[in-house]
Amino acid sequence: MPQGTIRDYDPATGQGSLLTDDRLEVAIEPGSIAQEAIRSLRLGQRVRFEIEELEGRPVARGLRIVTFD
Repeated sequence: MPQGTIRDYDPATGQGSLLTDDRLEVAIEPGSIAQEAIRSLRLGQRVRFEIEELEGRPVARGLRIVTFD
């Protein structure tokens, strides 16, 4: 399962992006987050996820927090 770092996230819309350890930018969409207790993601927070292609771009699925820095 790939890991990366939150680049930006808007809790009001559920959208944002993350940067994988391989430097690939991946979108975060509403429904990307696997843990229901997560209400927000912070810049620089470490996460793990699956990548799915949606409309020709990579989107995170099953996103989980790795650390609570």
